[in-house]
Amino acid sequence: MHTVGMFTPDSVADARQRYESVGTPAQTVVREVARAMEFDREEYSDRVTGDVVETARDALFASLLEVHVGTREEYDQWSEEYDGEVVETGHERVDHVVWHAGPDGTAVAATFQNEEDAAVATLRRQAFGRIYRDLVA
Repeated sequence: MHTVGMFTPDSVADARQRYESVGTPAQTVVREVARAMEFDREEYSDRVTGDVVETARDALFASLLEVHVGTREEYDQWSEEYDGEVVETGHERVDHVVWHAGPDGTAVAATFQNEEDAAVATLRRQAFGRIYRDLVA
């Protein structure tokens, strides 16, 4: 088993603080991407809305979440000890699982066979949508 990512919020307050902390970097990324796409001032004003920056913030926050990657056996052992609800997607007979436990007693997990990077990216989006979106709103 191994872990990828930078953080797992310990509390709802920690999740909110970390979400807030990626706001300025998200704005910078959006601005630099718009510059690389050669948006002039008018196009930038028309296309780069608050929703665009918020989407970038959501994606940046999710992309930094810590995710555990392991075998089905390692995941089963973890989930037996976990004191909370786990929402698992995928098929139970697949060899590998990725998972993330949030600060509110909810965890998400997804099975995969070969594509670890894709599974991690998918799980991070699921974690944001199922665990964090309402917590940081």
